Amino acid sequence: MIDTKSPADRTTTGPTSVRDPEIVPVRNYGRWIAAVASLLALVGLIGSLAKNDNLHWDVVGDYLFADLIFDGLATTLWLTAAAMLLGLALGTLIAVMRLSSSPVLYGLANAFVWVFRGTPLLVQIIFWGYAAALYKYVKIGIPFTDITFFQAETNTLLTPAIAALLALGLNEAAYASEIVRAGIQSVDPGQTEAAHSLGMRPALTMRRIVLPQAMRVIIPPMGNETINMLKMTALVSVISAHDLMSNIQDVYAQNYQVIPMLVVASIWYLALVTLLSVPQAWLERRYGRGTTRAAHVSPFRRLLGGTMERLGKNSKEQNR
Repeated sequence: MIDTKSPADRTTTGPTSVRDPEIVPVRNYGRWIAAVASLLALVGLIGSLAKNDNLHWDVVGDYLFADLIFDGLATTLWLTAAAMLLGLALGTLIAVMRLSSSPVLYGLANAFVWVFRGTPLLVQIIFWGYAAALYKYVKIGIPFTDITFFQAETNTLLTPAIAALLALGLNEAAYASEIVRAGIQSVDPGQTEAAHSLGMRPALTMRRIVLPQAMRVIIPPMGNETINMLKMTALVSVISAHDLMSNIQDVYAQNYQVIPMLVVASIWYLALVTLLSVPQAWLERRYGRGTTRAAHVSPFRRLLGGTMERLGKNSKEQNR
């Protein structure tokens, strides 16, 4: 008997594929052995940590939901949100300046990125935290004259939280500007030329035509920057900004339970990063529709799809 089915009729790809019963899939025994070995190693690691008395799980439980921890979480969250807003707003402005035909604006933008991207974030945090050693007073007035409109002590204005916000926001602006610049350059120049031919000014063209189309390139890496910012807030503990890590350090400086308190911090950071990963994945799918290849199907979804497929086949056979 001649098989008149084409290869496309016999099998299709995807989680809900229907395969010809005559086709036997390849047995990947090495993959199964590696998976079993990995699971055994993971179970052994979890078991050793669970039974390790040096972790002091009772201390972890006592401080996991303590008021001091929640106070640090609140500071960490608002620092993350405020620094990202500052970085995105300033980064967009710097990106536009780097694309400007003005050599002055281009040079200033390049200098900003060069400084804040070229120095470690930890150095910048310490610098802003001790800025009063450089300038005792903050003055606003007319340069090279004695006319002053506003004056205040630097330590009064630059509290540890404000210093942390400036350091994180300005550092993020340098990286966000590169992301925004890449998004703007991904838009076809013909879009700008068409807008100009309709009489739209450059600023209006950027705001109404270019930036909305650039969002599909900007959003995914900016989501990664948000998650990274959440973790980088731990560095502000060096200036005692009362974030989560600062409060954790204050506790283990008194009870000397360093490892249990770090476990508490790790649990909360993992929880927050997991929560942020959900909208990030949704935004990547949302802005990637129609412009990228189909999203990669995870092995778990393939396994689930294969299981549902077999259940469907068995149900159909029983109905027959």
